[in-house]
Amino acid sequence: MSTELRNFLAIPYDELEEMNLKAKKQRLDRVAPGKIQEERLKYLTDESRIKAVTVMFSDLEGRLHMLDYDKKFLLKSYDNLTFDGSSIRGFTAQRESDLRLGIDWSAFYWGPADVFGPGKVLVFGEVIDKGGEPYSADMRGVLKTFAEGLNKKQGYTLNAANEIEGFLFQGSDAERTYHETGKFEYVNTGGYYHSLPGDPLRAFIDTTAEVQRAMGFQNEKDHPEVAPSQFEINYSYAEVVAAADHIQLYKLICRQVARNLGLTASFLPKPVVGVNGSGMHTNVSISKNGKNLFWDAKGEEKLSKFGYEFLDRILTHGNDICLLLNPSVNAYRRLDPHFEAPNQIKASAVDRGSMIRIPIGNERSMRVEVRSVAPDANPYLVMLSIFKTGLEGETSKIKNLRQAERYLPDNIYDALENFRKADWTSELLGKDVKARYADLKQASADRCARLLGTFVKAPEVQYHHDVYNQYLWNKF
Repeated sequence: MSTELRNFLAIPYDELEEMNLKAKKQRLDRVAPGKIQEERLKYLTDESRIKAVTVMFSDLEGRLHMLDYDKKFLLKSYDNLTFDGSSIRGFTAQRESDLRLGIDWSAFYWGPADVFGPGKVLVFGEVIDKGGEPYSADMRGVLKTFAEGLNKKQGYTLNAANEIEGFLFQGSDAERTYHETGKFEYVNTGGYYHSLPGDPLRAFIDTTAEVQRAMGFQNEKDHPEVAPSQFEINYSYAEVVAAADHIQLYKLICRQVARNLGLTASFLPKPVVGVNGSGMHTNVSISKNGKNLFWDAKGEEKLSKFGYEFLDRILTHGNDICLLLNPSVNAYRRLDPHFEAPNQIKASAVDRGSMIRIPIGNERSMRVEVRSVAPDANPYLVMLSIFKTGLEGETSKIKNLRQAERYLPDNIYDALENFRKADWTSELLGKDVKARYADLKQASADRCARLLGTFVKAPEVQYHHDVYNQYLWNKF
């Protein structure tokens, strides 16, 4: 169909970067929400080339959902956007299905027209219940409330950056056809840091990095990872809610760029047995008045007492929160010690098999790295689990806690049992949301073979929360 009569917004990449970085700075500077809302509404009103606003939110498992609202409708009704929550897994029951979407105007993005389509902008939504309160199963809203509360009471800013690994496979729908093919086909077998300019993996990485840069991610480095056809595209720190938003956008961008190339970007933790799996190493720190509270020039490994207390609490609750950090049947294939997997509930500056690593840092960059996180985890749940546990959890009296012989579960059933039994997870999520989450994970597990075995089974891909569709679940 001809597009020559249409005049829809399409902004060059360098201008996109400038616009997104300006919005990012407003968010970092905590500009008053009312002021940002006024500015965004004026922009949408004045910019005639925008046809629709894509509002994004995530379900309890972390799957990203998107609704396109006609711009003119949104401008009139942005404070009363309703949707059917009963159709979203982990949200309301059918008898109480109506939910509202608020707009987080600070989380506003301009995307490249060649990836997201011309005439559109993106913004993250906030799920609101019937009573006008933040919805308890919307983990983004829960995380935002937690982070803002700490900033008001303690002056804390929670910082995070993630190293998200994934695989690039042949074909545009490789995960959904896995039950027919029984295998994933690599696009590249070069391995760590190795790909030739212009080969499919390098072309994918370059294109994805360009999109991220345009959307204000502030890239750091990108490269092929250890396993064949594996990639990692790193970007800078952000305040915790923005950091979790970036994870959702990162995966969305990767999937869309791959599809445009006729390929599949997969964030299954272990799609291929016999090679390294994919992780989402989560680097975290806390600052106050611009000072990094994890830094101590005289501390062991330069980590402060505050930082060690933080990681001790995470180690204490490592088994309790494992299901939140590793939410799928497939994730437990990755926790295999033969492939540099972080399955030991330890902290170390050098041992990459430890759940927590203490990287080399300075006054600005000192942090702890939680390595036992799968790339298919709900990023808002991950951030909430790590920060709330690190600040408010208990500290075990186990002797030599940081080096004790303790291990994470090697299967989802043990992880489920630990999660259900733990008092801490009830405190972390509330009993209702905890039960919903456990039931969803149990349903996935029950559709798969009890034992993982030596090859990836079709059901652990088919019924994965990032892959499934409602039609498939209802056929079971």
